[in-house]
Amino acid sequence: MIVESPAKARTIGGYLGQGYVVESSIGHIRDLPQSAADTPAKIKDKPWGRLAVDVDNGFEPYYVVPRDKKSHISKLKTLLKDADELYLATDEDREGEAIAWHLLDELKPKNIPVRRMVFHEITKSAIQAAAENPRELDMDLVEAQETRRILDRLYGYEVSPVLWKKISSGLSAGRVQSVATRLVVDREQERIDFKVASYWDLDGTFDAGNAADQRMFPAKVWTVDGSRVANGSNFGPDGLLKGRDVVHLDRARAEALVAALADTTYDVRSVESKPYRRSPYAPFRTTTLQQEASRKLGMSASVTMSVAQRLYENGFITYMRTDSISLSDTAIRAARRQVQELYGAEYLPDAPRTYLSKVKNAQEAHEAIRPAGDSFRTPAQTGLTGDQFRLYELIWMRTVASQMKDATGQSVTIRLGGAASTGEDVVFSASGRVITFHGFLKAYVEGTDSAEQSSDDAETRLPNLAQGDTVTAASLRAQGHETKPPARYTEATLIKELEDREIGRPSTYASIIGTILNRGYVYKKGTALVPAWIAFSVIRLLNDHFHRLVDYDFTAVMEDILDEIARGEKSRTTELHEFYYGSESIDGLKKLVDELGDIDARELATFPIGGPDSGVQLRVGRYGPYVETVDTKAAGDDEGEAGAAVRANVPDDLPPDELTLEKAKELLANPAGEEVRLGRHPESGLEVVAKSGRFGPYVTELLPEDAPKSAKARTGSLFKSMTLDTVTLDDAVKLLSLPRVVGTAEDGEEITAQNGRYGPYLKKGTDSRSLASEDQLLTITLDEALRIYAQPKQRGRAAAAAPLKELGNDPVSGNPVVIKNGRFGEYVTDGEYNATLRRDDSVEAMTLERAAELLAEKRAKGPAKKTAKKGAKKAPAKRAPAKKTAKRTAKKS
Repeated sequence: MIVESPAKARTIGGYLGQGYVVESSIGHIRDLPQSAADTPAKIKDKPWGRLAVDVDNGFEPYYVVPRDKKSHISKLKTLLKDADELYLATDEDREGEAIAWHLLDELKPKNIPVRRMVFHEITKSAIQAAAENPRELDMDLVEAQETRRILDRLYGYEVSPVLWKKISSGLSAGRVQSVATRLVVDREQERIDFKVASYWDLDGTFDAGNAADQRMFPAKVWTVDGSRVANGSNFGPDGLLKGRDVVHLDRARAEALVAALADTTYDVRSVESKPYRRSPYAPFRTTTLQQEASRKLGMSASVTMSVAQRLYENGFITYMRTDSISLSDTAIRAARRQVQELYGAEYLPDAPRTYLSKVKNAQEAHEAIRPAGDSFRTPAQTGLTGDQFRLYELIWMRTVASQMKDATGQSVTIRLGGAASTGEDVVFSASGRVITFHGFLKAYVEGTDSAEQSSDDAETRLPNLAQGDTVTAASLRAQGHETKPPARYTEATLIKELEDREIGRPSTYASIIGTILNRGYVYKKGTALVPAWIAFSVIRLLNDHFHRLVDYDFTAVMEDILDEIARGEKSRTTELHEFYYGSESIDGLKKLVDELGDIDARELATFPIGGPDSGVQLRVGRYGPYVETVDTKAAGDDEGEAGAAVRANVPDDLPPDELTLEKAKELLANPAGEEVRLGRHPESGLEVVAKSGRFGPYVTELLPEDAPKSAKARTGSLFKSMTLDTVTLDDAVKLLSLPRVVGTAEDGEEITAQNGRYGPYLKKGTDSRSLASEDQLLTITLDEALRIYAQPKQRGRAAAAAPLKELGNDPVSGNPVVIKNGRFGEYVTDGEYNATLRRDDSVEAMTLERAAELLAEKRAKGPAKKTAKKGAKKAPAKRAPAKKTAKRTAKKS
């Protein structure tokens, strides 16, 4: 039996007993060649050899076994010689079906039956049932996967070279990744174009009197003289008010209204009560699991899928790549049993709940993601820890809650009216909700994407008032607001947007987001996804010259076509031919690439800041983005003579929507290498300046021109908490005072506080001790320093410093992840791999999710190559020892 992963093989092997040999394929065993070195010699000279797809003869792909898989294929062939039956037990989706077909085609088993075995959970009963009920290979699914792979190869290999030539080397284009990047760029452009509008309203706290059960309650102004008071939804992205039937309060009028309502008594104009009912959320499918894990657990999509994969392979949950939200009868019975056991019969509905998928063309749909087995283990019974425990608990709670009763209650809206002393009729509105029976909310409440959204279990109690009752205002105040630009995408909201637009498949979202992050098109600021300026250039080129390929509707239609191929309704060859060569009404990819025409690379990389007439532009350069303008002061007297160009680098962590005209001018006023004059040092009398240098910002004294050559100016690096914009002369004087003499120890040794290459530290003779923060350099006292030296100093490699922060267990290795201070700064480690923190990372803000991303990047690069020591002489080769070494290496491999 062949499955994809070694972990799955170990688990299944324990269920099947001695009669089976369970081995893994370790993922895909064949693919299109990834480099020229992998390309077969017989196709290298073909016009389509670079693609490894014969575009002239039915788009026939040429697959190769990667070099690192050849020995494994030999092992599988050896095992097959002694087998009397072959089960291909890869996942039941397009990729899994394709892996099974590639295995069959490569292994070529002779004279033994081959069976396709599928299962949706790794439990003993499920595995044994699957072994007893095999099926044939589904070649329609294989065709769909092959079509998708060829589409991606044609798109990437034809469009990416255009990006290399016109923008920058190392870039890539992809059928779905480019569209996902466009979504992020389009959202940032909306933020750039957004115009802030201000509006005011009135907040009040009202008093219902001593007799009321809930005496004090909040309310907001609703109407003035019958017209609605404008709120954020009444303004467009251009900052202008939409509609003429609303009242736009400014600060003066809002404060005047507060004063005019000082003595007003309010009568209850209306009380509207409605029953509140909320039904349970459907069980998880791939995308909703990724979204909730992001909201509730802070996990990225890739970490979520990695953790879910391990839970599945170890028999804790069902298959985690699915569009389905349905549960099997077995699962429904297990969930209902746990509802009754844990919450009581009053929380169990009379009939089981069933859920139908609303996902268009839902395919690969087995069952929702749920705890495995015909009876569910509670999280405490699993023995899991760390992220595996947290994700299992989330899946378990959601599944159990899906079989509970609705939450019910009452929603109430009260309108209060009164006359201002200036004559206006002002109405306030108060809304409340009381949940009388929590139902499924007792077990699970879904997260929200915005802090402004209220959760489903939020309650606001209002007094029991009737129409005609009177109340008074305990307090009123005018409240100012500003409209907000559309929120940036997070991983959760980008996945939801892709799914809503029917772009991509649930199983691909994690890799799509990982790709656009790793390519540098997008970076994270907190949880928000921010596009880099180079992404703007890429999307501009694709929009201008390959618009159909990044069109949202076209990309969604391609998914429909793949689904139709998977159902046997369309031909792979026909669809690939139209995509590549086009038709009478549509230009194909080949024509778009061959007839590109002139592309102005400079124009692609140029973006005006503050409008086309501002004279300031951002350019995406070879070494990063920079702003540029013309220094009119440097221009000559002759009419039309151009001035000198002034440039300044744009910080890597400055989001595009924050690069305003004012910010650009600030950067241009102080480009890297320019000086910010702070004043004269009170002691030396020398001019003190702040500069941005190769190793970061620093302050220094300017020596006079007649200073001796041996004289050295005092310098001091800015602390991490300081910037060139904020550093003052006082700060500079303190920095220049370092190293600082803290005092003298009892043995007569002087103790100094110094800032070194590896951080702040104390020095007493040859004995150095690290400090926790840079601020201590200026504040630490002699007593505090002596207490540090009173502690025994740990030496050697075993005496590593205590971790700066513990984050939890890595989702891949399962080892504890900690932050440490190393020779080259802070880094995260799981004991196997170390990953240095990036420029915009900090110890305080570091999460397990971010640490797992850094470690995953490091892990993907493989172990560091060991370089020979400088000056070491290369020993002459000896044949006999060389053979021994080779033999040892082969055996070890």
